[in-house]
Amino acid sequence: SIQSLQRAVELGCNFFDTAWAYGAGKSEGLLGQLVRANPERKLYTATKIPPKNFKWPSRREYSLDDCYPPGHIQKYVESSLQNAGLDSFDLMQFHTWEDLWHNDDRWLHKLTELKRQGLIHAIGISLNRWEPWNGVKTVESGAIDAVQVIYNIFDQNPQDELFPACQKHEVAVIARVPFDEGTLTGTLTKESRWPEGDWRNIYFVKENLHASVDRAEALQPLIPAGMAMPEMALRFILAEPAVSTIIPGMRKIKHVEANLATSAAGPLPAALVKELGKHRWDRKPTKWSQ
Repeated sequence: SIQSLQRAVELGCNFFDTAWAYGAGKSEGLLGQLVRANPERKLYTATKIPPKNFKWPSRREYSLDDCYPPGHIQKYVESSLQNAGLDSFDLMQFHTWEDLWHNDDRWLHKLTELKRQGLIHAIGISLNRWEPWNGVKTVESGAIDAVQVIYNIFDQNPQDELFPACQKHEVAVIARVPFDEGTLTGTLTKESRWPEGDWRNIYFVKENLHASVDRAEALQPLIPAGMAMPEMALRFILAEPAVSTIIPGMRKIKHVEANLATSAAGPLPAALVKELGKHRWDRKPTKWSQ
């Protein structure tokens, strides 16, 4: 809600990530509204271009023409700016990505052109779930400014190749899904169910829900006194030097306040970070994970 967004601004949050796909531009409209309501503050705006074939995630067989031909890029950058009522976005990201596309520089030429026009200021990619390797060559090419990737207590594999490449090439890392879609809030049970139409019914099929709950329960003894699991989850991510910012969902004001307080608290102690490193859970994409 706009109230939650405004509360985040009041508490010092200055980076907001959205996408055309979130309500076919409605979320971008909210972000523009927030920027206009706070003219005295510099708010950094980020959005994402949807793939032309509207298929999430991308797959190896998809070509750049299937997903991000130059005309499509132009169309959606203009559409997103119109939706938000903004003159420019600080960061324009591709909502899906295949690392092979870095060899076809038409996307880069188009975004560089839009950059020169002042419509965007930086270029980013958003990587598929559990495929952090699928952007390393693009990072190493020096063509982009930011990478958005799933990173949390369970999903630690970006540490292997992606984070070192980002640090070497000074590419920002936006850590998404910090709570593993809810598992790392500590509130899920093996009986958890969601309303009809909620995509978590697809993600948390029985095999994933049960395994996720078991792994979350194994973390309980590690939570320091006076700390809740969501705080531990966020502060684990803050301990990773490659990470520039974290984007938890914050629809409710109480979540905004808790998350921003965590940001101020800073990283977890090194000994706890090391212990949580043992809870890494390497997973491969499957039909229910997307």
